[in-house]
Amino acid sequence: MTYQVLETSALPDPLEIDFEPLNIRYRPMAISTIWMFSIVFMLIMTLTRWQPFIALPTDLLAAYPLAVGVVLFISILISLYLYIAIPCKQYCLTETNLHFACGVIFRRIYSQPILRIQHVELKRGPIERAFKLASLQVFSAGGSIHTFEIPGLSLHDAQKIRQFILDHKGVRTNG
Repeated sequence: MTYQVLETSALPDPLEIDFEPLNIRYRPMAISTIWMFSIVFMLIMTLTRWQPFIALPTDLLAAYPLAVGVVLFISILISLYLYIAIPCKQYCLTETNLHFACGVIFRRIYSQPILRIQHVELKRGPIERAFKLASLQVFSAGGSIHTFEIPGLSLHDAQKIRQFILDHKGVRTNG
């Protein structure tokens, strides 16, 4: 049996993959979700602080402004990170592979051959449904957890990608 030797200079450049950005509604959805949870958390702290039923310790009452400030600070930091990080998340579907790239500082590119995809799940939570978005979870053959997840796809695009994978995962191509 002879093997064909491949020159690395003849291989395709993975950085030349024509990635597509996530749906433009994904960034506002992610940032508004952070703020909704922060507001609910601050509301619970405020209701606990001003409730008349249980006398709270003085130290706990004095810590209330600091706790609100910490929640606001963390919410701002997470929002800034999401504002920068979400445009770095991209995907690409080719005839043979599904690629997903992410990372602000440390860039990662996940590539899954369609033939090795065991199944693909379309996932939508209540907030994603409100924004008409979906996530695709890709499971490789032999794995019990998803290989990677592509968030922030429009429902229409997620359904089309899922159907393409289901229609082509058993089709072998020559070459």
